[in-house]
Amino acid sequence: MAGLGNIVFYADDPRALSRFWAAVFGYEPAEWDAPLESRLLDAGLTPEDLEKRALVEDPAGVGPRLFFHHADRPKQGRNRMHLDISATPGRRPSPRELHAEKDRLVALGAEVVRLVDQQWGPWPEYYFQMRDPEGNEFCLQ
Repeated sequence: MAGLGNIVFYADDPRALSRFWAAVFGYEPAEWDAPLESRLLDAGLTPEDLEKRALVEDPAGVGPRLFFHHADRPKQGRNRMHLDISATPGRRPSPRELHAEKDRLVALGAEVVRLVDQQWGPWPEYYFQMRDPEGNEFCLQ
């Protein structure tokens, strides 16, 4: 059975995007510690190479690790995959809670695409379709 290693984002500015997602989830940005940075530089990488990657991790060690890699070209088109973010993990948020979390994410740099308020068969759907600061789509539910 396979396990999830990283969720990877290609980014124009990996460091900035990692800080956004760290703030979304309450994760901590990981810095290259001195021994690892020395090993990487000794292996031929430059300080500029190190700026092209970033990592954020759940301080509790429960959630997935997020890895950010420099993109070789601008994002084009819609994501083929996206994250669904729970405003209140473990339960459905009230409209007030959902809007408050949307406001928090917008203050961090996210953009609202639209509010979805519809029925899908017997289930109500009420969530925000959003974009992170580099245009990657995600939903806040």
